[in-house]
Amino acid sequence: MNPDTVMGVYAGRYYSVYNGEDVEEGYWSLRRQAVLYDVPERPVEISGPDAERFLEYVFARRISTLKTDRGRYAIACSHDGGLFMDGVLFKLADQRYWYVQPDGALETWLLAHSNGFDVKVSDPQSRVLQIQGPASLEIMKAATEGELTEAMGYFHSGFFTIAGQQVYVSRTGWTGELGYEVYTQGRATDCPKLWDRLMAAGEPHGMKFGSISSMEMRRIEAGILDNGTDFDISMTPYDAGLGSFVDLDKPDFIGRERLLNAHRNTKRLFGLKCPAGIPGYKEQVVDGGVVVGHVTAGAWSPYLQSGVGYVRFQAAGSWAGRKLSVQTADGQLRDCEILDLPFYDPEKLIPRGINQEIP
Repeated sequence: MNPDTVMGVYAGRYYSVYNGEDVEEGYWSLRRQAVLYDVPERPVEISGPDAERFLEYVFARRISTLKTDRGRYAIACSHDGGLFMDGVLFKLADQRYWYVQPDGALETWLLAHSNGFDVKVSDPQSRVLQIQGPASLEIMKAATEGELTEAMGYFHSGFFTIAGQQVYVSRTGWTGELGYEVYTQGRATDCPKLWDRLMAAGEPHGMKFGSISSMEMRRIEAGILDNGTDFDISMTPYDAGLGSFVDLDKPDFIGRERLLNAHRNTKRLFGLKCPAGIPGYKEQVVDGGVVVGHVTAGAWSPYLQSGVGYVRFQAAGSWAGRKLSVQTADGQLRDCEILDLPFYDPEKLIPRGINQEIP
């Protein structure tokens, strides 16, 4: 291990926050070639005859229309309509699903609500790798010996053979770039062998191994939110700008009654652009000397040549386009502009593979 490596704990797992690398170089590798990330996301398996009915009850988005070998972003709410969890749900087979969660007590939550359902909630002991960047398709083609092709659509998934062993692969990621995630199969996967094969497949394409530091830059640009930091259970999906992922026409799910009566125009989470510095984590956002919000995430954007971040306002309002002030990481109060998220590529043309040019 590099002596400069900084490790963190997320979803109960260690992960690399920083490897001593040049983070901006890693960012441009992600934008122009590809980066391999070992991420701490944790899949939880939900299986059994009542799996679909149970998931309809737990999640605010409709599940019954999800096809096998497809993924869907889905949020879970508290009984008060607060945002409890977000992640991607995959249907691996009839009566078998994986929900890939960020930080938080999802498994305990599922177990607590499973009474009366014929379901099993279990840990498949899967680790997750992400191959992200414009070269990721060619890398995955090589790694699977042509089994995976461009026919695999955005948020599609399935089992593929890499290094002589089956792994689950999805065309998803946490970067806003074209990319794939590889899910190991517990003890059935020889992880060093898998790693070596992916690195060998990526070498001709300039793929690097990266830490979360470069991913953080890009996920902020792309408007990807992090559970527990950017939003929490005190906010409704409408507060966080996630109302489009609530299907109120579903007959019953946790939090539905509160959300039916909730105000819709309550968005409090916006983007923040500060050319003079990096918005400081948890620092204040000020309007004419009055504190109106705080920063939930901040980084330097090499592409935009500006500090970027998210601001959570204390109250909803017409914040987009406003000129305010923010406390930056160096302790200074600097001018900033409030923007709707994401900072660019709102139609997700990059991860969908439609636009392979840096915008």
